[in-house]
Amino acid sequence: MLRKIRITLAALFFVGITLLLLDFTGTLHHWLGWMARVQFLPAVLALNAVVIIALLLLTLVFGRIYCSVVCPLGVMQDVISHFNRRKNRFTHSPALTWLRLAMLVVLVVAVALGIGSLVALLAPYSSYGRIATNLLQPLYLWCNNGLASIAEHYESYAFYSREVWLRSLPTFIIALLTLCVIGVLAWRGGRTYCNTICPVGTVLGYVARFSWLKVYFDADKCRSCSLCTKNCKASCIDYKSHTVDYTRCVACGNCLDKCKFDALHYGHPKKQESKSEKQAPATDQARRAFLVGGAIVAADVALAQAGKKVDGGLAVIEDKQPARRTVPLTPPGSQSAANMARHCTACQLCVAKCPNDVLRPSTDLKTLMQPTMSYERGFCRPECTRCSEVCPAGAILPIDVAQKSGIQIGHAVWVRDNCVILADGVECGNCARHCPSEAIIMTPSDPNDDESPMVPAVDRAKCIGCGACEYVCPARPFSAIYVEGNEQHSSV
Repeated sequence: MLRKIRITLAALFFVGITLLLLDFTGTLHHWLGWMARVQFLPAVLALNAVVIIALLLLTLVFGRIYCSVVCPLGVMQDVISHFNRRKNRFTHSPALTWLRLAMLVVLVVAVALGIGSLVALLAPYSSYGRIATNLLQPLYLWCNNGLASIAEHYESYAFYSREVWLRSLPTFIIALLTLCVIGVLAWRGGRTYCNTICPVGTVLGYVARFSWLKVYFDADKCRSCSLCTKNCKASCIDYKSHTVDYTRCVACGNCLDKCKFDALHYGHPKKQESKSEKQAPATDQARRAFLVGGAIVAADVALAQAGKKVDGGLAVIEDKQPARRTVPLTPPGSQSAANMARHCTACQLCVAKCPNDVLRPSTDLKTLMQPTMSYERGFCRPECTRCSEVCPAGAILPIDVAQKSGIQIGHAVWVRDNCVILADGVECGNCARHCPSEAIIMTPSDPNDDESPMVPAVDRAKCIGCGACEYVCPARPFSAIYVEGNEQHSSV
């Protein structure tokens, strides 16, 4: 029964989170957005005390069911492992405690130093997010576009087409490699990644040592058939000594189903049975590891920022190259590039939800895969706040339309040599006409000659950095006007 309940809940979470990551309309976020917010590491980075406490209490009562039910990367490993039909293929193996603690320390240090790219590589939810948005979403969009074509033929607008494009080659490659590595490990060894690399699994694993409900042996009934060990995908059951390593057990229920002699139970162990549990890895070492695991929460709380504080139908302009910005652009609500680097886990949810294709993964090594803004395919419309609505990690804080209109994420810079007005001798003024904040006006290129060609002038005090000017500029390959990012976002 435990296994059936676990599989049902895991399937619901896995399908829900996958659809949330694939959906480009923003509709599903209203129904399923909470699934992203209950992921452990994003909740820690967002200082979401309610979710953190709830997950820790859940683990203290039921064990590591987060890893086998809520975490999409964990469920993905179970799915891959399930397709390996070789029976009784697992064996008991000792825990690689040194490697698990090393990965946890690396994550804590990366969070403390604001090395977002390293955090992104180790975060399990973010790893699955990259796999879904880079490898599965293109297939989802192609299917959607096919349905849109059929609907258009019958004069229906139930679907609309979206362009399928590669947002970032490095992120795509990392997503593909992540799938291959975790897929091979899951195919061969089940939960190998969860119990050796994943820092979230390490933290929750040491919490699970003290859980109220556990899988435990009734030694009098055990016949040492070894079926429990051979079907434990976490490799944590030693049938010879009748022990279970609770730091690795994910309470999947496979062993309970396979035991033919009713020697395994899931519940609160009796006192005499708990003695055998103490034969598992050294208590002192485990307790030290638990304290180190708790450091991830303490470090994030201590280092966190104290402050919590338009769709349009423009034609797509092809073959424009990204501007060479000195300071990268981060979305309104992120407060600064430093805050983004400190909190973002690069789960790609905001990138997948951006309706104008403004957000794409960064290629900078320090902020690799974290969202950055570029305006070749669209601009950041003042009435859109979708990225701030979906971010589960506190990297982009929630803002409303009124707040967004007053946030300056950057300022426009005019490049005289690129402007078609002076280079080609034609009239333009696109940037001034489309500026939503009226920060650009056309003035004579020669202040002493009112008949000279009219060129743009930027009022930096009014500019909010939305990028409408950069997007509509006809200059190629680089726009004659582009947005330079602000280190710290300010109010206009």
